[in-house]
Amino acid sequence: MRWEFGRRSSNVEDRRGVGVSGPVVGGGIGFLVLSLIAMFLGVDPAILEQVAPTNDNPTAVNRETSPESDRLADFVSVVLADTEDTWKPLFKEMGANYVEPTLVLFSDRVESACGFAQAAVGPFYCPADQKLYIDLSFYRDLQERLQAPGDFAQAYVIAHEVGHHVQNLMGISDKVRSLQSRVSEVEANQLSVRLELQADCFAGIWANKAQNSRQVLEAGDIEEALNAASSIGDDRLQSQSKGYVVPESFTHGSSAQRVRWFKQGIQTGDVEQCNTFKTAKL
Repeated sequence: MRWEFGRRSSNVEDRRGVGVSGPVVGGGIGFLVLSLIAMFLGVDPAILEQVAPTNDNPTAVNRETSPESDRLADFVSVVLADTEDTWKPLFKEMGANYVEPTLVLFSDRVESACGFAQAAVGPFYCPADQKLYIDLSFYRDLQERLQAPGDFAQAYVIAHEVGHHVQNLMGISDKVRSLQSRVSEVEANQLSVRLELQADCFAGIWANKAQNSRQVLEAGDIEEALNAASSIGDDRLQSQSKGYVVPESFTHGSSAQRVRWFKQGIQTGDVEQCNTFKTAKL
């Protein structure tokens, strides 16, 4: 991915090296299940809300960042800027205003408006403060644990979380949460799957616009992102963590579904073609 000469976003909040005292999400869930199921792309903010903070004051610690981490911070700033350049004109075409989200970089644990979280939760978007959160060490897990290397796979992570921000601005997330409160657990899971697949499609729209407008792609980039989408399907993650698959419990979609909807966004570049809530077959 050609990113080095791209614009840097001014909407990055660097909290790396800042300690947070208080309870954190995930301590009693189990690292394996948490890291393989909840860690990647679009964690439900309700998980974070289960734990209330006890200390509102972050504790500064003397923790130096590494050259690798600083390079990744620079990279995600460029990707975030590129998503801004994609969605701002798209919202204008729809007669709306695109409110740019903030990307928060953190180390180990973080406090958001949705509650406390630790790095094992993975990247997530909090609609309450319209911020994306990521501990950059996640990219090591993406490469090593999930076998999804490459800078475009890393960019896909950011683009997917921005997709959740787009859903929030469009009122889609609120409608889904309202529906989920009135249906069974299985039906609520199905709605969650559709929400996640739409965010994948929105990530694909970013890839389409970024390439057409700014020619950011290099050979193999699309394959990297498709591999990442496939690697984090519920079927593959459940098989890795449990040894078996329970489709009724899916909340993000199968590998095949995630690849399909990401490709749908790339190929069409059309927001209307990402309506996962009006199709019988996902």
